[in-house]
Formats: sequence, C-alpha cells, structure tokens
Amino acid sequence: METPQFMNDKDTTPTIPAQDAPATGQAPWWLRLSLLFSLLALLLLGWHWLDSRQRDMQLELNLGRRLAEFEAHSKESGILARQTQETVREAQAKLDLLAQKMAESESHQLAVEELYQQMSRNRDEWVLSEIEQMLLIANQQLQLAGNVQGALIALQTAESRLQRMDQPQFFTLRKAINKDIEQLQALPQIDLAGLNLRLDSMAAEVEHLPLLPGRVSGTGKPAPRQPQPESFWLRLREEAWEDFKQLVRIQNLEKSELPLLPPEQAYFLRENLRLRLLSARLALLQRNEASYKADIKAAEDWLNRYFDTSDKSVHVALNHIKQLGQSRLSIDLPDISASLNAARTFKLGREKAGK
Repeated sequence: METPQFMNDKDTTPTIPAQDAPATGQAPWWLRLSLLFSLLALLLLGWHWLDSRQRDMQLELNLGRRLAEFEAHSKESGILARQTQETVREAQAKLDLLAQKMAESESHQLAVEELYQQMSRNRDEWVLSEIEQMLLIANQQLQLAGNVQGALIALQTAESRLQRMDQPQFFTLRKAINKDIEQLQALPQIDLAGLNLRLDSMAAEVEHLPLLPGRVSGTGKPAPRQPQPESFWLRLREEAWEDFKQLVRIQNLEKSELPLLPPEQAYFLRENLRLRLLSARLALLQRNEASYKADIKAAEDWLNRYFDTSDKSVHVALNHIKQLGQSRLSIDLPDISASLNAARTFKLGREKAGK
C-alpha cells in the first residue's frame, strides 16, 4: 500500500492521484459495500422472519395442543367437580341421616336410661318387699311356732339375697340381719326331728311289750260266745243278767295289788299307752313342754305298773322314756325384730325420697 502524500501546511487542498480516480460509469466501492451489507441485512431479516414465523407457528401449535389438553383437563376437572359435588351431596345427606339417627339414638338412650333407672328402683323395691316378707316369716316362725331353724333359714335367705345385689345402701340392713342370725346361732340346738322319730318308734313297739305275768285273766283269748236261747224271754233274761254283772263289781281295796285285767282291757291298756306317746309327740311339735312332760311321765308310770320291767325290751323302752322326759323343749327365744324394723325403716325412707 502506498503511503499518501501530504502537502505542505501552506497548501490545504489535497491532491488526488490520477491512478485512484474512479473509472467512468462505475459505482463507488463504498456504495457497493453498502449494497452488500444491505443485501446481507435483508437476507438476515428474511431468515429471521422465517425463523420467527416458524417459531410462531410452532408456538401456536404448542399453544393449541396445550389449550386442547387444558380443555380436556378442564372437562375432566368439571366431571370430577360434578362427581365431587355429587359425593359431597351424598355425604351431606348421609351426615344428615346419621345426625338424625344419632338424635334418635340419644333419645332412645335417654329413654332406656330412664327405664333402667325406673326398673332399678322397682327392682330395689321388689327386693325390699321380698326381704321384708322373709324377715316377717322369720319372726312368725320364732315367736309363734318357736321354730328356731326355720327362722334362721329365712334370715340367711334374706342375707344371701342382699349379698348378691352387693349395693352399699343395704349395709345397715345387712348388719341388722347378721346380728339376728348370730343370736339364733348362739341358741342351744333342740333335735325335734330326732325326738319325734323316737316317740313314733316307741308308739309302734308298744304292741310287742310284754305285760306283767298274772295281770291278765284267762288265756288272753276272748271267751267263746255262748249259744243264744231260741226263746225270746230266755234271751232277754240272759242279756239282763250279763248287764247286771257288768254293773256290780266286788273288789278288795285294802290290798295294794293290781287287779287282774281281762284280755280286752289289756288291749285298751296298750292303746292308751300308745295314745299317750302320740299325745307327747303332738305336744313336742307344739313345743308345749308341760303337756309333753305330763304325757311322758304317764307313759313311764304305766310301763312300770303294768309291763314286765325285767324284760329287755321293756327296760330299753323305760330308758328311752326317761331320756325323752329329760329333754328340754322351751328355751329363751331372742328378739329378732330389729332386722324387720330396719327393713321397714329403709323402705319408708326410699318411698319418701321418691316422692
């Protein structure tokens, strides 16, 4: 490249070389360069426009696809929303129904609780009535019949009934019942059943006890019946004579020996002794100690007086009679009305509280 020549400071007009002067009819180089750059710029703008167009089209396609997907999702969301609303409505209806059933259940529960309380009160009243009846029976058995065992059984039954309930409000009543039970258990035991069986056995053995020898007249068999006369007047005379002999009896009262007994009177003697033993048995059941001892004493005297005491069976019977005569029937009975009064007081208090 050639170095441009500069003029002196005095010459301000540059000198253009002859060889660098533009040719005639050609554009300057800078113009061509500008056109080239313009063409390149146009190409770049076109390429950029095409690329932007393609991008816009691709964006439109993507946006359309996204919009389609969004619409599909929106439809699905709408369907799900409607299903959810239906489910919510069904759940709300179920909740309303459940709330209604819960309200009904609560009302039923309140009614059941009230019924249970009423039944509990009625049950307590029934139990108290049963206990009062049992205690009344115990008092009647003890005071009227003197039956200690029966009264004890009634009291123990009442205590067992209260024990099964296991309620603290019955503690005072149970305490009174247990106190009465202890009083009855402390009494001496009287074997009424054993005494009754012994008297019954002796009454059955009277038939086999031998009488004193020589106390029964004749052979012990009834005399044969004499043939009656055929004439009416003869029969009347015989019957009158027999009646007269029965009215008149000659006996020596100065002697202490017992008179002879005819066979029929020996039979009545045994029957009277049996009746004495049965009368003692009845007095035993009635707990009439005076009558019991009187009958036992009479039976013992008759055994000693009319029966053969040397015989073993009579001797055993006398021993039994003496043991029976020593038995005690009457005892000092305690007062067991405290439990009955406690039951009535407790029942009256509950009735007042219920009112």
